[in-house]
Amino acid sequence: MATWNSRGLRGSTLEEMINLTNDKYRDEGLALVQKIPTPITPIEIDQKTRHITLAYFDQKSTVDYIGAVQGIPICFDAKECHVDTFPLQNVHEHQVLFMKHFEEQGGISFIIIYFTHLDRFYYLPFRALYAFWKRMEEGGRKSFRREELDEGYYFERSGMLMVPYLKPLQTDLDERDD
Repeated sequence: MATWNSRGLRGSTLEEMINLTNDKYRDEGLALVQKIPTPITPIEIDQKTRHITLAYFDQKSTVDYIGAVQGIPICFDAKECHVDTFPLQNVHEHQVLFMKHFEEQGGISFIIIYFTHLDRFYYLPFRALYAFWKRMEEGGRKSFRREELDEGYYFERSGMLMVPYLKPLQTDLDERDD
């Protein structure tokens, strides 16, 4: 059973930015995307602050977000990266399998990576993630470097949108049509 502690809060800044973006997309009628909570069983609770300090995950989670954009089902995970190399251990096998099955059902799966040291966002299409994953499974690198990524999937904040992922999603859809 996996254990949760304060390390589990890593990435919460990115998730908050995505949540604000999703609220804006919902308000504008562009998308309905929700954060999927990870079920936990509390083990220790700080009596003063009433905060959970130790817990077990009840089950393996799937991805961080799931929803629909203009009738297109999407699911994605959000990851922060503080260097130019992204370790694939940050993505779990059950998440890759879920995203693979989601795509097989006609949905779009991806990962949003926030390169914190550059203050840049990257939309990693599932097909690219899967290629890196297969390379790892075949004995290759257990990570990928930023320079291996397609420059066309980087995106920046835009106005009120903290993590405007709809534009790279459209790029992904266009490439699938080609």
